[in-house]
Amino acid sequence: MTYADAIQYLYDLQLFGAKFGLENTVRLAALAGNPQDRLRFIHVAGTNGKGSTCAMLESIYRAAGLRVGMFTSPHLVSFAERIQVNRQFISEPEVVRLVNRLQKPLKEFPEDHHPTFFEMITVMALIHFAEQNCDLVVWETGLGGRLDATNIVSPLASVITNIGIEHSEWLGDTVEQIAAEKAGIIKPGVPIITAARPGEGLEVIASVAAKQHAPLTSVDLAEVNRPPLDTVELSLHGPHQRLNAATALAAVRVLGETIAVGDDAQRQGLASVRWPGRMERVQTASGRNLLLDGAHNPAGAEALRVAIEAEFPESKPTIIFGVFKDKDSTSMCHSLAPLAGRLLLTPVHSDRSEDPARLVAACREVNAHAVIEVCASLAEALEKTARDPFVVVAGSLYLVGEAMELLHLASAPPGDEKQLNEWIGRR
Repeated sequence: MTYADAIQYLYDLQLFGAKFGLENTVRLAALAGNPQDRLRFIHVAGTNGKGSTCAMLESIYRAAGLRVGMFTSPHLVSFAERIQVNRQFISEPEVVRLVNRLQKPLKEFPEDHHPTFFEMITVMALIHFAEQNCDLVVWETGLGGRLDATNIVSPLASVITNIGIEHSEWLGDTVEQIAAEKAGIIKPGVPIITAARPGEGLEVIASVAAKQHAPLTSVDLAEVNRPPLDTVELSLHGPHQRLNAATALAAVRVLGETIAVGDDAQRQGLASVRWPGRMERVQTASGRNLLLDGAHNPAGAEALRVAIEAEFPESKPTIIFGVFKDKDSTSMCHSLAPLAGRLLLTPVHSDRSEDPARLVAACREVNAHAVIEVCASLAEALEKTARDPFVVVAGSLYLVGEAMELLHLASAPPGDEKQLNEWIGRR
């Protein structure tokens, strides 16, 4: 099996769609020797900020001298981004070996109960982290929490960043229903840390925590001024990232007796954390200034708006925007379009893309003065804005990943591995 064969095998697992439930993952992990039993986890769920919070936790614990695994999704460019140890991507030979290793266990499943792509890679990650002798694994949910494949682990602590409306076809139509699904990662007696707000899921999380006798730490905006965060210059930009940092630090403090982390490691971790595609400032060799942000839902778009107004108060950037059709694109346009001096609407390279022509009216409604153009592709939009002094690319992580490839900010694999992110759209 070559690496291309392994990726194709994973891609073919998309045919089994997205299934909620832990039965397959529990069984596949057992057939692989239950590698999760040899690991310690911090389990992270939430609507927005999961990946950034995971990256901050990873950076802090690595600065403290631990060997840290990190499992996140989706990836921007390469599948290997999902499985990292001390921020080193899993290697191509290792992907091939793990896919090969799981071939025999997979034959134990009947066709109508075959593990999905996400169930497969969850167990691949567990094996990899156990074999790499990780001291700690920062473990992000894929979707929801209660029935997410990642929920087979018993963590040291659980984190729920926040709650918003998303993936209603899977998680429910109300904040309360979604909060209940995400609160499913709370385990008996295991500490839970959350930045969810009153009226936006906190009450549901608190209720589940009380039933599980899980100590609850609630992080509010006042925490962003608590030492050491009050004097740290975060490498991740935007006010929302300071709340993510406060949430990560709260988890570190809660686990202080289990894993001690000094102030210096906390400061170093936050100052040096990397998380591409989230308020990422880029200056190309030609001197072009861009901001890349995967603001993929209304809350993310609003956070980007606040960040741009705070950090670039005098600017009227050119905004390149593309979004999925299952998102509240009108709300997202209403957040971002007023900022723009020029607005280019583009499709996302996915079957789930919204037709950019359908976004024009929502943008024009809140910004009658900007030049608004519809482009056939992101490549066209980037070419048209080559001489613009400040360009923001936002609306979807898929769009950001494509921008990173086109701008040569990331090495693109031979095949289009971004398509592996499409598993959720298939049943």
